Amino acid sequence: MSTEPPQTTAPVTPIASLDDPRVIQILSTEHWSLLGARSLAYNEAFIRGGMFLTFLSMSFVALALLAQGMSFGDQFLTIAAVVLAFDLVIGLATYGRISGANVDDMRAIHGMARIRHAYTQIAPITKPYFTTATHDDPESVLTAYGTMPSSAAGTFFYAMTTSGGMIGLITSMVGGVLAAVLGLILGISGELALWIGLGGGVLVFVAILAATLGSVPRTQASLQALFPATDEAAPAPEPRP
Repeated sequence: MSTEPPQTTAPVTPIASLDDPRVIQILSTEHWSLLGARSLAYNEAFIRGGMFLTFLSMSFVALALLAQGMSFGDQFLTIAAVVLAFDLVIGLATYGRISGANVDDMRAIHGMARIRHAYTQIAPITKPYFTTATHDDPESVLTAYGTMPSSAAGTFFYAMTTSGGMIGLITSMVGGVLAAVLGLILGISGELALWIGLGGGVLVFVAILAATLGSVPRTQASLQALFPATDEAAPAPEPRP
């Protein structure tokens, strides 16, 4: 029988300071994980938007083919209403997922800003070389999206230039066309159905806008700021005599 004493391993000491070289490895791993999560969120948003636009295009092609073999009667309008209802549901689901991807992206940016703050604490000499946020307060995190408009009108037009704004606008138009088709099925005149479609589109757009405006403050409120820029900018207290 072997008489060799059992080998014992040295206990792992916990990290007690940012000067420990293991800190950089841990923070770098988390940083790359957040970068990967942000990339996945963007890819999913683009893919979902492309799927919706493809589905919408093919549905209109199908309706055009049906229109050549059918008159614009109640049967065709009924089929068009069913197809447009599916388009509206898919459009709303797509917009909801794109909004969720934007929330995931904001959380990733918030986490990376907090990690950069740790970098500046470990190596303060690197702070002037960072061009992105090194603080995790909402104002610092939003700088990652560029200069945001200060007015409400500017914010609205900026939102319309984003992929989510485009999908929301197209979905609102689909809702308006569906409302007009339903009006025609009920026997409403063409001019009145046009106004009903316009009102339906505006109603869907307002509902989407209200849901989006409500989600942004909730997301910002859920992101706790541990290292706000205001703390660093505050003057140091004067020593007491």
